[in-house]
Formats: sequence, structure tokens, C-alpha cells
Amino acid sequence: MERKLGAQISHMLKDRGVEVIFGIPGVHNQEMYRGIEEAGITHVLARHEQGAGFMADGYARASGQPGVAYVITGPGLCNIMTPMGQAYSDSVPMLVLSSCLDEVADRRGQLHQMKDQRGAAATVCEWSEEARTPRAAYGLVERAFDEFETNRPRSKHIQVPIAQLESVTAEAPFPNMAAERVKVAAPDVAPVVSLVNVAKRPLFILGGGAASVYWRDLLEPLGIATMTSYAGRGAMGLNAPLDFGACLARPGSAEVVAQADLVVVVGCELAEVDMWRPDLGHTATLVRVDLDPEVLSDAQRAAVKIQADADSFARAFWDATKGQARQTDWTADEVAAIRTRWRSEVDAERPGIVPICDALRAVMPADAMIYSDMTQFAYVAKEIWDMPRPGQWHHPTGFGTLGYALPAAIGGAVARRGKPTVAIAGDYGFHYTMQELGVAVELGLPLPIILWDNGKLKEIEDSMTRAQIAPNAVMAHNPDFCKLAEAFGAISVAPSSINELQGAVLEAFDASGPTLIYVTPNIAS
Repeated sequence: MERKLGAQISHMLKDRGVEVIFGIPGVHNQEMYRGIEEAGITHVLARHEQGAGFMADGYARASGQPGVAYVITGPGLCNIMTPMGQAYSDSVPMLVLSSCLDEVADRRGQLHQMKDQRGAAATVCEWSEEARTPRAAYGLVERAFDEFETNRPRSKHIQVPIAQLESVTAEAPFPNMAAERVKVAAPDVAPVVSLVNVAKRPLFILGGGAASVYWRDLLEPLGIATMTSYAGRGAMGLNAPLDFGACLARPGSAEVVAQADLVVVVGCELAEVDMWRPDLGHTATLVRVDLDPEVLSDAQRAAVKIQADADSFARAFWDATKGQARQTDWTADEVAAIRTRWRSEVDAERPGIVPICDALRAVMPADAMIYSDMTQFAYVAKEIWDMPRPGQWHHPTGFGTLGYALPAAIGGAVARRGKPTVAIAGDYGFHYTMQELGVAVELGLPLPIILWDNGKLKEIEDSMTRAQIAPNAVMAHNPDFCKLAEAFGAISVAPSSINELQGAVLEAFDASGPTLIYVTPNIAS
């Protein structure tokens, strides 16, 4: 069937499994909206393109499918570039489709005009391309979805000139079989298995790329100790006796790594935001398993390198070791003592937050998915709040943007209708995207939004103080957040005790819409 290209693109996305698109229509991209309903796709109207991008990010993390967003030329694309950067750094599959002007070299002063829109987007995503023909549009969409399956998933951008969106053209080719990643088998991991079998203190470090696998059944029988990055939390479940937890960024973790006689790193960049130090601290043989060849050749200089995704490696490792069991020199008492010391350090660094985290964890459903923002509350929780399964806590780790939690949690809740989803934000970061409360109300999402209000940019204030800088520009006037939430049509509650906080969270899961739960440091007293 012939249709305008803008409509054909929506039909093509539907054929490739897209169920939801986040975005904002405008006069430049309205042709993209012609085919959304006809294709059977749900559209979620964001209040700002930044919110649309974070919703697509949250949807992708929750569903395992690419998040898709439609935005307009110029400012629309600029507004979504921050979420594109976040998705790139955190390996989230996101496809942003925008309109663009037909010609920019010979004319100036056009609506939404940029000097180089495609080039601007290219700075924050894996690639940014312009489709100047229908064939190019279809080919680029196909390429994006194939690469989401075969490569490290990251954000991508396709822009289509307005005249092309308006042109009538034949429908896109029906999708072929989805591309598949190259898989490793038991013989491919034999060098790693041999090293594990002779190691007395083997250590696995699991990153966000390993979060699709439950590792406990593979590693615990072999006496392998583990630690994770923040993104890898939950990979060993709860109470694994040889699991040091999400401690890779804790300074003392370098001492533990140095005690290992074999270190295997799976799906972790070992980037600055993973370790907050230049070197891992290993003295033993280092094995790297990663989908990204750039990671395999980094400054940590691994002795053994395997290019594979975590799932493929885990299956091959299981096939090569199933039925085996052995003891190593690691002990549960040793691990527990170190974890207790680190927990005390966390509590001393940011006092008063640990007990609140413990209380929330006690009432949180096992299948809850949590989205957090750049706030001290999250910084504490990421270290001491163990997760029962991987891929259940999402944080803007790499790009480190404020305003992530609320819209990302909305995207996650859309993907997980009927399952508990939570947002945790700080007072300052909440300002960035608080308008997306309107979306959560509009969709009737039973979303608890835990707002931690310490009245300032406390993390920055503390950093300035440590640097002997007189704290400046760290205080901002806040609204009455509860009244603000109610003005949007949301529920609000300000619990005065930890017990009331627990009750408020449980009630919010059963509410008919979002609930803003206002919490201050005084609640712990």
C-alpha cells in the first residue's frame, strides 16, 4: 500500500515489534504522526522532549526492547540529546527519529533551523544519519534494529527531510529474520575454565552488561567470589555468601581485587564511573568478557579477552562446568566482615540515609523496578541496598544527568503495566522534569515517587567544602512539592516517621495514579 513516508515509517516500526512511541508532535514532524494509530502503536505525549527521551530509555530498560521517540527539527532534537547521551553511555537501545529541514546551506532564518542538526546529534549517540530517500529511511531503520541485536546497544538518530516525510511512497519491505549475535560455546571458554579450576581465590566482577543473567547457580558451586558495579547489582541475588555486593567503586575494593589470584570481568567497562580510580587493582591474571572490542583493549590490559555478550558466555561457562563443585580460599565470614565495614563507611559518609534505605527495602516487592536520580539518597542506596535479581534498579550512571528518575520510571511503568515501579529523586533534580507528573497522571500510573528533599545541592556543597571552597550556588528555593503534585492531579503524602513512609509506599502501589512521597532528613530522627 502506498502512503506518505511519515506513516510508512510507523508501520515499519510496528512490523519490527515497536508497541509504544514517546514524543511530541509539531508542524515539522506531523507526518510521522499520520500512521501511528493506523499502525496500532500507542503514543505517549511527553511534556518536554527531554522527558520523552528518558521515557524511551526507561521503557527500553524495563522491556528489553528498543525505546523509540519522535521529535521535531531543531529544538526538539536538542532537547532530547541529553537522554540520547545517557542511553549511549549506559548501553540502552534507543532510536530517535526527527524531522529536518530540506535545505539549510542556501537559506537562513527558517523555523527550527540549525547549522548542522545531524552533526549535533552525532556527538551524543552511536550514529546520526539523514535519510534523503524512502529507501534510505527504511534501510537506516533496519540497520538500527539489526545493530541493537548484534552490537552493544546504544542510542541512534535518523532524521528525515520534511518533503520526504510528506512524499507518497511504497511501504517498507517486510522484516527478514532478526540478526543474531555471534555466540561462544563451551570450547571457546576453555581457557577461562582452566584458570578457574586452578585458582585458589577466583573473583568475578559483573557489570551492567552481565545484568541479563542470574549468576549464582554458575559461580557459587565453584567457590568464586563476586562483586558488581552499580549497574550489575542483583546479578548474584540476595545473601550469596561470597558476594561482596555493588562495591566496585568503594576504595577498599581495590584491596580485595589485589588478593584474588584470578579476576574475570564480565560486561563491565571498568570506567571512571564504575571504579572512581584509574586502575582495577589486580595483580593476578585478568580476563575480560565484553561485547565491545574497545573495552577489551583498554588500559587494564587483560591477558585473556573474549568478545561475547554475558548471556552467551554464561551459557558456555555453564556447559563447561555444570556438575562441578569445589572450595576455594574465600570464606563467607571474610566477605561478611568486609561488607559490614563498608556499610559503616557509607553510613558515616552520608549520615541518616542508611536506615531509611533499610526500611524501604523491607517493604519493597521483590519484582519492583526502581529508577533513581542523581541524589545522595541514591548514592547510598546503590551501595547498601541489595537487589534480588539483576536489571531491577536503573540509575543514570555514565552521563550522570539530573532529571532522569521520574520520566524513566514512567517509561518503565508503561512497559510493565500491573507490576510495581518506583521513582527516587532529589529535590533539585526533580525540578528538571517534574512537569512529566502530568503524563503519569494522564496515564493513571500507580507510581510511587519518593522525593528526597535536603533543601540544597548537598553533594556539591560537601564537595566544595572538601576542596576548601566556600559553598556557593548550592541553595535553591523549592516549591511546596506536595501542593505541586496535587495541582497536577497526583496524590501526595509527607510521612513523619519511617513506619509511615513504609505504609505510604505500599499504598502508592495500589493507588489510581502517581503518589509523591515527600521525605526529608528529619524523618530518621
